[in-house]
Amino acid sequence: MPEEDDRGDDASRPTVCEIRIRGHLGQPWQDWFLGLTILPDEDGTTLLTGPVVDQAALHGILKKVRDLGLPLISVNFVSTDRPESPGS
Repeated sequence: MPEEDDRGDDASRPTVCEIRIRGHLGQPWQDWFLGLTILPDEDGTTLLTGPVVDQAALHGILKKVRDLGLPLISVNFVSTDRPESPGS
């Protein structure tokens, strides 16, 4: 029977995660958020994007968001199994 979620099949491959929060963070916070890319948006939110190695790392990032008092909007996992487009 096929599994509904196969992100855990390769434990050595980090999962790419997008975490959207309300409020703006600047680039100086990048090291504190384990090197995630920080992209402030014009709508008053910030997108944190990057590889998350396991659930413990994800919980650590979410704890930091909580500790800053920033409202969490969403957490999405991005498929890294996209086929290469011609010319890339």
